[in-house]
Amino acid sequence: METTIQKNGNQVVALFKGRLDTAAAVTTAEEVKPLMEAANSEIILDCSQLEYISSSGLRIFLSIRKEAAAHGSKVIVRNISADIRQVFMMTGFISLFEIQ
Repeated sequence: METTIQKNGNQVVALFKGRLDTAAAVTTAEEVKPLMEAANSEIILDCSQLEYISSSGLRIFLSIRKEAAAHGSKVIVRNISADIRQVFMMTGFISLFEIQ
């Protein structure tokens, strides 16, 4: 699992690459800490290269959303695959995030 974070003006983009499973979640949680610090910006979670997400990965996304909401910002999830969209739909996450 690889996470890359870039700041673009008033947006912060996190690109997730690989499998966000339970084993990768601990490292990924550390890697996304800059998103928590930039919670007053619009946060984009780019999932174009995300192959899989476990409940631990969903918990990370939820933490990011919660921090952003506390600062009046929003989180946009982009480019999810059909399989990950299905996970979002089954868990109700589809209604928690703006999906593009």
